[in-house]
Amino acid sequence: MGRLVGVDLARALAVFGMYVVHIGPPLSATSGVGSWIRYISDGHSSVLFATLAGFSLMLLAGRREPKTGLAGRQATARIVIRAVVLLALGTVMAMDFGGVIILGFYGVYFLLALPLVRLRARTLAIIAAAFALVTPQLAFLLNSLLTSSVQESINAYDPLHRLSEVGVLDLLLTGFYPALTWMSFVIAGMALGRLDLNSTTVQKRLAAFGAALTAAAYGMSLLLAGKGALRSLAEGGSSSGGSGSVPLDSGSLPDMPASLLLTAGPHSGTTFDIIGSVGVAILVIVGATVLMDRLPRLRRLAKPVIAVGTMSLTAYVGHFVVQPMLPVPAGTGTQQSWVPLIMFVLGTIVFAAIWSRFFRRGPLEYLLNAATKPVKYIR
Repeated sequence: MGRLVGVDLARALAVFGMYVVHIGPPLSATSGVGSWIRYISDGHSSVLFATLAGFSLMLLAGRREPKTGLAGRQATARIVIRAVVLLALGTVMAMDFGGVIILGFYGVYFLLALPLVRLRARTLAIIAAAFALVTPQLAFLLNSLLTSSVQESINAYDPLHRLSEVGVLDLLLTGFYPALTWMSFVIAGMALGRLDLNSTTVQKRLAAFGAALTAAAYGMSLLLAGKGALRSLAEGGSSSGGSGSVPLDSGSLPDMPASLLLTAGPHSGTTFDIIGSVGVAILVIVGATVLMDRLPRLRRLAKPVIAVGTMSLTAYVGHFVVQPMLPVPAGTGTQQSWVPLIMFVLGTIVFAAIWSRFFRRGPLEYLLNAATKPVKYIR
């Protein structure tokens, strides 16, 4: 099937947003437009990444109509293989870079989403809404009950935790991107994948819906929690080595007050954060699709950036591999310059543009595709 160029552009924006968080200066070292870029990227870029993961699942499982029979079985096997590869790659990378690596969580999202791949858009949207309303409170309750001794007992028998210190408990509940709350984004992306994004009517409705979600969630949070409701913990001067803030659903704050459930700051993991972030993700995806559909000249100019979106896995892994070569450790309190970030973005665009002229997929995308080749033997 033909590529959805707007979705590829959205993937590239998600990658660059994560570059801002991982490589750019902390929020405390920015001002003006730089502060807005840093704040918007903080949390929203990884959420956009997760939402697009759900969209990608629909591309594998049958976008407008779910695959059935032999095609359905092969699609399921393809998703499982990709999930296992991503979980393995994420675990290996977490050995060096810690729990900020999202790939292992991606693998878990794919496996948990398998029972939902044949559902319609309306059903998926209802499930995503239910998850957004219920799971933050459930995560808060579970984290309040999860003492250090209980965590240590569980981790002692977890081979993943022994390998990388990012174990099953982290992947499901206490990590930077816990599946319990982040499945809301994935399922929302799956619902988007079932829709015809090229339809003008669908685009208008989604744009209105995304704007309504964003305004309602953040507005209600501000009304209930006050002017600090949208505050990022990075504002305290700490760096965002990965998520930009300590997630309230991560178990890092076992004694946090329940009133924090009314906030909507980046990675807070609250209902308001989830709903608002989904609204932003919808606006980005629809906006990118509309721009690519309506402005052919812009589409031609954006071709190198779109190429980054076609190899987002390579771009994501690549920036972690190259980042240690920086003279100043990126993502730390000592990093004050935007220059490393700009160089990373430009370097990635140039690499993707050149590579895409000769190859259909990025380097890691080729390997991931090759890993799924055995599914053709399924009958």
